[in-house]
Parts: sequence; C-alpha cells; structure tokens
Amino acid sequence: MSPAPVKLAVGDAAPALDLPTAGGGRVDLAALAGAPALLWFYPAANTSLCTTQACDLRDNHQLFLDAGYRVIGISPDPVAELDRFIAEQGLPFTLASDESHQVMEAYGAWGEKNMYGKLVQGTIRSTFAIDAEGVLTFVKYRVGTPKHIALLQEKLGL
Repeated sequence: MSPAPVKLAVGDAAPALDLPTAGGGRVDLAALAGAPALLWFYPAANTSLCTTQACDLRDNHQLFLDAGYRVIGISPDPVAELDRFIAEQGLPFTLASDESHQVMEAYGAWGEKNMYGKLVQGTIRSTFAIDAEGVLTFVKYRVGTPKHIALLQEKLGL
C-alpha cells in the first residue's frame, strides 16, 4: 500500500525543487524567488491533452508575463523529449524534467489515477502559483485541460 499523496493548500510553503530543463539549464526554487511563478505538472510531452494544454499556455503566455509570472512546465519526460516538445510546439516557457518523480511527489502531483478504467501510478495534472516569497497562492489538482486558462485568469486575476 503506497502512502497517501501529499495535498498542498494555498498558504503552504512551496516544496523545494531543483530540476534539469530543456536547453541544458536548471530551475530551482531559490531562482524563482522575487517574482511569482506558475508551475504546471503534466503527464507527457507530445501527447494529445498535454499538447493542447501547453499550446493554450503558449497562446496566452503574454497574460502571465504581464502579471510578472514565470511559467514552468514539469513532466517525467527526459530533457531530450522536452527539447523536442519546445521545438515542435514553439513553446516560450521553461520545461523541466522530473524523471525520478521526487518533485511531483512533494507537490502531490504524482500518485494513483484512473486511466481508461485502470488504476495506475502517474502524473496528476496539477497547477500551482507561487508568490515572490515562495508561498502557494493557487493550488489545483486534476486540472481540466479545456478550462485551464479560464480558471487561471479567474483565480490569478489575469
């Protein structure tokens, strides 16, 4: 029996992260300090729903920039796959690789989910906003892809 997944809430401190990114860099929580950030966890680059979600964020990226947000997508994909995803979809934001699932587990974005009627372990599509001091200002598990941008506009005041 696996332990119950973490469930973060608004007001919690953002868990630490330090991950490799597409293009050969790294992203960590300390580097995000001083401005708000939007972390979105997704199951797999270049799959139907994840591509739709990434392209919606791409097409609305200026909304986040205008509000001072840095957007970071995190998936279990290796960096080479993230490089391909950015190139094929023209994504303007950072994508980070969490192949070990450690960061996803810390955020409660990895665990049991129902896929086509079968329970599997995997990425739980989730989104978090972090303020300039590292405190969560928005937490949403099991994000619905079609309503993602509208939800963020409403909840983040974009």
